[in-house]
Amino acid sequence: MSVKEKRYLEVTVDKRHIVTIGERLYTESIELLRELVNNAYDADATRVDVELAPDQIKVIDNGSGMDLEGLKQYFNIGSEEKVLHSRSSRYGRVRIGQFGIGKFASLAAASRFEVLTQHKNFAARVIFDKEHWQADEDAWHLPMEILAADHDKEDGTAVILSGLSKSFDPEEVEKKLMESVPLKAPHFEVYVNKRRLYPLSLAGRRIPVLEGCKFGPISGEIVITPSAMSSLKELGIEIKVKGVTIRRALFGMETWGKVVSRIRGEISADFLPITSDRSNFVIDSQEYQEFLKVMEKVIAQIKKILGKDADRREDRRAGRVVREALQRIHKSLAKNPDLSPFGPIPYGDDEETGTGAVFENTPDRAKKEIEIEPGTSLRSKPNPKQKKRRNPLVKKITPNAIVRRMQMGESSVSVCLDFFGESGPECFAEGNIVYINRDHPLFKRESQKAATYTMYIARLLTQEISLMHETRSPRLAFNRQSKLLKDAFSE
Repeated sequence: MSVKEKRYLEVTVDKRHIVTIGERLYTESIELLRELVNNAYDADATRVDVELAPDQIKVIDNGSGMDLEGLKQYFNIGSEEKVLHSRSSRYGRVRIGQFGIGKFASLAAASRFEVLTQHKNFAARVIFDKEHWQADEDAWHLPMEILAADHDKEDGTAVILSGLSKSFDPEEVEKKLMESVPLKAPHFEVYVNKRRLYPLSLAGRRIPVLEGCKFGPISGEIVITPSAMSSLKELGIEIKVKGVTIRRALFGMETWGKVVSRIRGEISADFLPITSDRSNFVIDSQEYQEFLKVMEKVIAQIKKILGKDADRREDRRAGRVVREALQRIHKSLAKNPDLSPFGPIPYGDDEETGTGAVFENTPDRAKKEIEIEPGTSLRSKPNPKQKKRRNPLVKKITPNAIVRRMQMGESSVSVCLDFFGESGPECFAEGNIVYINRDHPLFKRESQKAATYTMYIARLLTQEISLMHETRSPRLAFNRQSKLLKDAFSE
């Protein structure tokens, strides 16, 4: 473009904000790229290109560009322009910028920035050279060149940073922009070195959040990721204002232990007041305190869901352990028919061994089966010759009971894992049903160890099966149990 005229553009600084301008404006120099991209979003850009080079950075957008008045507002620190006009003209976007000081974040990493802009028939270049600007202490103006508009190019703005004092890792830039610019907004694309950025997506159980308070809506999504995807890096939930992550927060989850590494997600609350450097919230404000009250309820619900998920996982794990223990005992009894209280047990290969009537537990089914005949085996047709207990210990099991049954020759043995209290027996048998107490301290201890869990269940089962064999000698019963247990785990 040819230069038509040279002027000086006055820089007006609101005294309330002058102390925030300078190299300490942002703690991380990478923040300046976030601010420049968000400025493009506010200007209704549909595409922003961030070009990173060792000696220069360019941020180019196809937004509405700026006319002379727009440039004046751009360099008017503390301008209320975005407060008075909180939505963009073309797409009605809620504008992210608030204080008008974001462009000075470049002072943290560059000694010079150049702004090239075009809006319809107006085009201009403004150069901010920190060294020259500081040399003239009394001057508060920047050199501006009015250029001939290039109608072959669309409107927009380009910011060119040079004299870099810090290097920028493209991967770190991508990561920062993916969490701090509104990539989910329609008609908005961001590219870093021609590589398009997409919003972060997490796998796992998604819990939508939509709450209201007197200051406005609180919405978003919290994700409970699988254990394999848990990470101790960047813990917490992202809190967003106008689509931009301000910071992460744990909301008391730091006391949950390792499980907190599985909690991710984002919560938006556009009414929250933020500090001038956009790194935190005004925590003593009424808005933020009201936000915390709502989030306490949300986190309490997440904790309940986590507890239920943990219970289901433990139930599945316990079911697998009981099944394996039963299969091993079935094999051992087949090898030792003289120790079997059920009579001879057919012995097949590994695929056939232990493939009797084993069923998964469902609350209604298990409850129905056990309530048919308390103290008898879990059969659809109880054996009329079997002696029934007058006062059975178990009249009803909980909905979360785990029940497994395996055919042992012509008979069957059933195992029921349920909660009978810490002071209750570790295990006991009624008929052909073996009950194992999940509340017992020993169960709690051994079930936490993968190496001992199956052995522990097998020990309890062989103990009760040995006692089913009519004998008055505890020593003989113990010897039978030892033999069964040894053969159950022999390779």
